[in-house]
Amino acid sequence: MQTKPNLSFWQIWNMCFGFFGIQFGFALQNGNVSRIFQTLGADMDQIPILWIAAPLTGLLVQPIIGHFSDKTWTKLGRRRPFFLYGALATTAALFFMPNSPSLWIAAGMLWLLDAAINVTMEPFRAFVGDNLNKQQRPTGFAMQSFFIGVGAVVASALPWMMSNWFGVSNTAAEGVIPDSVVFSFYAGGAVLFLSVGWTIISSKEYSPEQLAAFDAAEQAAQPVAERATPAANYWRSGAVAVVVGVAAMIAVASAQLDKQLYLLGALIASFGVLQWLASWFKQQQNRNMLVQLVDDLFTMPSTMRQLAIVQFFSWFPLFAMWIYTTAAVTSYHYGTTDTTSVAYNDGADWVGVLFAVYNGFAAIAALLIPLLVKATSTQKAHAINLCCGALGLFAFFFIKDPALLWIPMIGIGIAWASILSLPYAMLSNCLPANKMGVYMGMFNIFIVLPQLLAAAILGSLVGYFFQGQAIYALAIGGVSYIIAALYVLRVKTDLVQE
Repeated sequence: MQTKPNLSFWQIWNMCFGFFGIQFGFALQNGNVSRIFQTLGADMDQIPILWIAAPLTGLLVQPIIGHFSDKTWTKLGRRRPFFLYGALATTAALFFMPNSPSLWIAAGMLWLLDAAINVTMEPFRAFVGDNLNKQQRPTGFAMQSFFIGVGAVVASALPWMMSNWFGVSNTAAEGVIPDSVVFSFYAGGAVLFLSVGWTIISSKEYSPEQLAAFDAAEQAAQPVAERATPAANYWRSGAVAVVVGVAAMIAVASAQLDKQLYLLGALIASFGVLQWLASWFKQQQNRNMLVQLVDDLFTMPSTMRQLAIVQFFSWFPLFAMWIYTTAAVTSYHYGTTDTTSVAYNDGADWVGVLFAVYNGFAAIAALLIPLLVKATSTQKAHAINLCCGALGLFAFFFIKDPALLWIPMIGIGIAWASILSLPYAMLSNCLPANKMGVYMGMFNIFIVLPQLLAAAILGSLVGYFFQGQAIYALAIGGVSYIIAALYVLRVKTDLVQE
């Protein structure tokens, strides 16, 4: 039995190149959706709940796509069919999003756009695990981080470039999306489809039989015991989740808290109901997709359970930044909340440039992080990088000149590159090959949950404690980075899975 052979630099380049386009679309979404919402009439306290579409869609779509991609094999391969159909849907959504005639249509388009991006993006993570051996997987994830950074640099700055280089207007009448944003989304759709298409035609996949043989060889070389599927049903744990969820919703109603907080209780209760359904199906000897997903969730590897906590506190600040940076910079540094003013739109364009800056530094950091890992350890390197991100978010409060805001983006870029590579490098080596897709998708749950929490509580926190000043949402994100940095030092990657 043989392990997977090493791939050449250009083979790894080609299989990761599609992430350039995926991040192009993702960066356009992150940098401009709040602007689109505000332009179409959204109030500041509405923005978090409107953004709820993105993480909620990922929570639902990624584990399902991972499950199906694990079990798919066509003439096009295992993961590549999902690349193709997701890219087609994402391109269409990017073309329509900036032409939304009303706020609620734009909110609906965010659901569709994020679902389509997730269909394309989730199998790319598993693609690295499928095609690369354990020694080359860190290189593969670092290459993905590089393309994420490069793609986002151009996409984040594109509205600014449209306005300043090509003379496209960055202002419009009230309720109308500026042409600089509209044309940027058109370009993003084309770039995404072409780059994903390049990966589809230039990369190959191992057959299920080959993957099974490679996995057997890896297990023989380094045995890892998998946790057994639990024989017990989930009635008790499901009941606990339902009781906690309902109690949370009652508490929100009794205390007359922000209605967005109902979402947290509803999600907890819904998880309990899903456990009840899985238990009922198991009693009927019906091992359908729901049963398999719930079983996989409760039997995830030990390393994955530890990394889940790190991911939770790493992604909370990212979502805070994506939601609130435009509002923070335009109000705190440019002194306006008038979406029709030149100052507001200049500030919003500058945020796009800042997002390009942090992604540019992320591309550079992706090449240097392996050296830091070699000098320290994966856990210590990730902790250092997360602390850099925390310093970057704190700096927004202290730097008053918007022209200098590129400086904190250095630290944020370092943290972003690390978040996109090191947790996956630690995770991929503890996953069985036949569940690579579903566990990569399930890992997204621990990215989505902090985003849902941010959407549910950040508006209330900022409004109640900080009089609606968006700059404090970034400071809260910095604290979350520090927590993640401390906890990652406890992650053990050499544990034999139970």
